[in-house]
Amino acid sequence: MSGAVENRAAAVEADNARLQELIPHRYPFLMIDKVVDMIAGESAVGVKNVTINEPFFQGHFPARAVMPGVLVIEAMAQTAAALVVHTLGAAFEGKLVYFMTIDNARFRKPVVPGDQLRVHVVKDRHRGPVWRFRGEAKVDGKLVAEAVISAMIRDD
Repeated sequence: MSGAVENRAAAVEADNARLQELIPHRYPFLMIDKVVDMIAGESAVGVKNVTINEPFFQGHFPARAVMPGVLVIEAMAQTAAALVVHTLGAAFEGKLVYFMTIDNARFRKPVVPGDQLRVHVVKDRHRGPVWRFRGEAKVDGKLVAEAVISAMIRDD
């Protein structure tokens, strides 16, 4: 059996209830609805169903609703944080994972109400409490944003 097949069998999903056990974010700042295809220590896909009811659409922009790019990056960070905590285990559930850097962020296409945002994160490296990820956000399989992010898990 190839390594790719073995890893695929290890993929798990975190529904919204499980996601809220993994990370401390809550409405209105929880930017993902669930995590799918999560492979401990490797990668995960966060899913956000974007609706007109999001509070940020009241001001961004009333005549042409667009999800702020910084919140797309936040969705990447939350997906990565869920992966970090899933990888480290139950003792780390609810711990804070802080942004350290955002590099090479690019926004390719607006995210609007009705879109399903799929946030793909892949671990680039991990040293001590510091993790680095490559992230891509896609709608209908098309790249809408990308970035390299680093974060640190804290024990406080």
